[in-house]
Amino acid sequence: MHVLVRSNDPVRLSFLQSLLRDAGIDAFLLDTQMSAVEGNIGAFPRRLEVDADDASRARRVLRDFGEADLEA
Repeated sequence: MHVLVRSNDPVRLSFLQSLLRDAGIDAFLLDTQMSAVEGNIGAFPRRLEVDADDASRARRVLRDFGEADLEA
């Protein structure tokens, strides 16, 4: 698995996941249950991951839609 994005913004993460899904890339949102532990304060970013084989294509798809702050 490869982390593409870490963010506290659930709307952005949902949008990115949707873009990847539309491109035929399975993306997984991790750490979504951390809000129960952190008290919903947004201290822990969620991670958007894809399979390592899809990572370069996923980065290309997201960059085409203006996402510049992707993890290497």
